[in-house]
Amino acid sequence: MLIIPIKDGENIERALKRYKRKFDKTGNRKALHSRKQFIKPSIQKRARLQKAQYVQQLQDQEAI
Repeated sequence: MLIIPIKDGENIERALKRYKRKFDKTGNRKALHSRKQFIKPSIQKRARLQKAQYVQQLQDQEAI
């Protein structure tokens, strides 16, 4: 459970912004999104490898 102390005279939108930032840092949103649908481990591994290849290509192009 996230607790966001609100200071005296603080705008509610600013407190909400702090709450959202803290919520994103916990990783709960990513975990909820990943649990929406089951993905086989082999497909997850393939996606990780493809992403790594793509990033490597971008880094190689940047170095040239």
